[in-house]
Amino acid sequence: MWASPNNKKKIKASEGYWTDGENLFEEKSNGIIDLIFPKNLNLVDEKAKAFYEGRADDYEKYLHLTFQTYGEDENYIRNYMIDKLGLISSSKVLEVACGTGRDSVMIAERLGKDATAYFVDIAEDMLETAVEKLAAYEFEKYFALANAMQIPLVDNAVDCLYSFGAVGEFSNTKQFFAECVRVVKPGGKVVVGDENLPDWMRDTKFGEILCNYNKQFLAAVPFKDLPVEARKVKCEWIIGGVFYLIEFEVGEGEPYADFDFNIPGQRGGTHRTRMYGQLEGVKLPTKNLALKAQKRSGLSMHEWLDKIVKEAAEKGLE
Repeated sequence: MWASPNNKKKIKASEGYWTDGENLFEEKSNGIIDLIFPKNLNLVDEKAKAFYEGRADDYEKYLHLTFQTYGEDENYIRNYMIDKLGLISSSKVLEVACGTGRDSVMIAERLGKDATAYFVDIAEDMLETAVEKLAAYEFEKYFALANAMQIPLVDNAVDCLYSFGAVGEFSNTKQFFAECVRVVKPGGKVVVGDENLPDWMRDTKFGEILCNYNKQFLAAVPFKDLPVEARKVKCEWIIGGVFYLIEFEVGEGEPYADFDFNIPGQRGGTHRTRMYGQLEGVKLPTKNLALKAQKRSGLSMHEWLDKIVKEAAEKGLE
């Protein structure tokens, strides 16, 4: 299901490379495919890549301090987040920005031999650590270097998508969410989260100390970037109440609503005609005459206006 990140066509293995017939993508000795696109990343994504390259050992050694700071149990929290995916033994799942695989292992524990899992990250040594951790699991698993704004999968490739701890460093969160709903099947689940100090905690000593050592806690929760396809959206704050966790189901297009039923009453019409059926330039005396005529007709205002305007227009075109 890997796809070329620039055109989303399926790619196939070919003598140490993968190709869509037009572009070649390198497969490294550890089985990781380089699917980063564009190759010349923008400054934000390049900065994130440079920051995490070569830090896998330190990441593994010190990340537990984040949970320790807030008196939280890391295993409990990670299991809590991953449970929201609703994984079954045969699930197809994608983890974006999987890092060294701390969450990946917990995802793997929920999967059986018939499952398929894709793990992507922008930093090679982080991903190499994840590869090592997941080596013993028997389900189909694939690893790629990738840019979260250009996910290298075909449309509707997976049942669910998970990403925690990196969203705030993506250069274009709106594009990332658009990619989420492209690769996750309708009805599937998306679970993402990252740092955020809620507004109600910002004028506190707690908030002052927190943001002094990590300005990323000042980042906003990306509600405005959520896709129109997001359904049953939920958000909560976990890990000391300073990491948001968003979950939603993937729908198709805009939500359904019946805007075309006839609204009872003198005005009448529908929600749609009330939006699109406004007339400009009608003077007050004319409007009062229209109201009298409409009442005498027994029609709603929308029905009467539609009838009168149509008749006048047809007569004017004779």
